[in-house]
Amino acid sequence: MTKRGMLIVLSGPSGVGKGTVRKALFDEPDIDFEYSTSMTTRKPRDGEKDGVDYFFVSKEQFEDNIQNGEMLEYAKYVDNYYGTPLKYVNETLESGKDVFLEIEVNGAMQVRANCPDAVFVFLTPPDLMELKHRLIGRGTDDMDVINKRIETAVSEIRMMRNYDYAVLNDEVAKAVERIKLIIRSERLKVTRVMPDYESMLGDN
Repeated sequence: MTKRGMLIVLSGPSGVGKGTVRKALFDEPDIDFEYSTSMTTRKPRDGEKDGVDYFFVSKEQFEDNIQNGEMLEYAKYVDNYYGTPLKYVNETLESGKDVFLEIEVNGAMQVRANCPDAVFVFLTPPDLMELKHRLIGRGTDDMDVINKRIETAVSEIRMMRNYDYAVLNDEVAKAVERIKLIIRSERLKVTRVMPDYESMLGDN
């Protein structure tokens, strides 16, 4: 019987660098995760590719997926939907592969309710001023949207208590190493190792 893969969830406030850290993590030679591409109704930014960075769909299509129970999680953020297609995640975990989700905070709480054995990592900025500088530096939003994102970030940071780990993103390379340490320790948890030994001992 194939051992079910581990689901790793990374989230944090907008502008904290989730995408940058995730890409750097996946460039590591000892990392072999399946990345679950999220679905969104927002427009692609410069350089983003459909099916790689996100599945870019219409609002109508996304809402159809919700009604049909085809989303593991979803959230509406600054007037756009974001979410994770359910079928791909389940099939990949059942095949024994680890799945990595990079999602918004509200979506992560839905995953927490549906997959309590997942590993939840909250990426934090050094401080709110630094977060604002990063959002301005992206050059993708006007100041009204940036201020709205900062307000949202304050409430999101308060939700950190619902996560297993908090990782400071002061430098991308350091954040990547911290996440790798978390994953290594999670693989050693008795709850993950014990089923193998129970099978060996004939307990199940």
